[in-house]
Amino acid sequence: MNPTRAIPGLALALALAAPAQAAPSAQAERETEQLIQALAGSGCKFERNGSWYDANEAQAHLRKKLAYLRKRDLADTAELFIERAASESSLSGKPYHVRCGGGAATPAAAWLRARLVQLRNAKPPSPATPPSP
Repeated sequence: MNPTRAIPGLALALALAAPAQAAPSAQAERETEQLIQALAGSGCKFERNGSWYDANEAQAHLRKKLAYLRKRDLADTAELFIERAASESSLSGKPYHVRCGGGAATPAAAWLRARLVQLRNAKPPSPATPPSP
């Protein structure tokens, strides 16, 4: 068999075998942003690799991790963002934690999943009432 004839067929087979990645939906983008904003505005502390950071530092860190994943089409849902970026250190594998006020530390994944449920259960704002004629 001629090797140069096999290359186009091999390239086509590889292209068909690779799963197509879709960009995150508008809802996934919105939910992920709302989760990051919820953490940033929470006043809670965020622990990673044994050190505690304020909420602004935490959101900056998670935004960097999200950007890394988005470039690789690996965070197209809020759940994947939580799982792949906001649950544990990609370097050490140690779980992240959130501590609010004087409360106990909670795994960051659980904290963010609870916020996601709250976001999804919140009623959207009702449209403004149109003026009477």
